[in-house]
Amino acid sequence: MYRIFEVNKNIINKLVTILSVCSLSACAGTNAGDGGVDSSRSDCIYQPSIRGYSVLDDSNLIVSASGRRQYHVVLQRRAHGLRSNWAIGFKSSTGKICAPFAEVLFEGNLDGESVRIASIRELSPEDEEDLLIRFGKKEPEIEQTPVPQEVKGAEVEELDPGADEESSVD
Repeated sequence: MYRIFEVNKNIINKLVTILSVCSLSACAGTNAGDGGVDSSRSDCIYQPSIRGYSVLDDSNLIVSASGRRQYHVVLQRRAHGLRSNWAIGFKSSTGKICAPFAEVLFEGNLDGESVRIASIRELSPEDEEDLLIRFGKKEPEIEQTPVPQEVKGAEVEELDPGADEESSVD
């Protein structure tokens, strides 16, 4: 009977190890569902530096801060009516807006409601333009290929093909 308990103990230890590894790998592979944003890093915004925002959709914002910095803020859930609210605010106990500890507060149609922030990422100018295009807020710049124009060049004169063969034979 002692031997059966020992076998079961080994099985239990192996199962615990497997479950631990699976849960750790699941946590490592989790994505906030933000459409390709690198969720492994999250930037913070110093709350007094916030100058404005633009709404991309019901769960994505671009927040403008001082120093011409732009941040992509992804909410943990959709905030229906976000586009029609009068204003939003940010709630944080530290003065820094960091995911997932800060919240977006809504004033206007969703008065008093708040949604936690899933991720914040500082944007380069190229990243900002890509986001605006992806969410339909800006048209992509399409380079028009110029219409080919006729160019005057030298006239081509065909030579008698038999003349080359005769001269090479001599």
